[in-house]
Amino acid sequence: MAKKITLRQCVGCGEMKDKKEMMRVLKTAEGPIVLDMTGRKNGRGAYLCKNRECLGMARKKKGLERSFKMSIPDEIYGNLEKEFEEGEHE
Repeated sequence: MAKKITLRQCVGCGEMKDKKEMMRVLKTAEGPIVLDMTGRKNGRGAYLCKNRECLGMARKKKGLERSFKMSIPDEIYGNLEKEFEEGEHE
């Protein structure tokens, strides 16, 4: 039997991709919004393609705001951009 591919939609570009190819943005119970590199942490997740353009589009189209049903301050996007850069260098 073929293994099922778990598809997730990017909150930036709207494309459906295998969740292993994407980065998970997580809203934890404590409140902070962080990048979940492992994809296994508890909390509400939204998915982004692993490129900066999708993060920019998610910011412009308020994709994360819709996913988490809350407003997201600029500093969170700044932190995500920093984490994105660090993730690119690994």
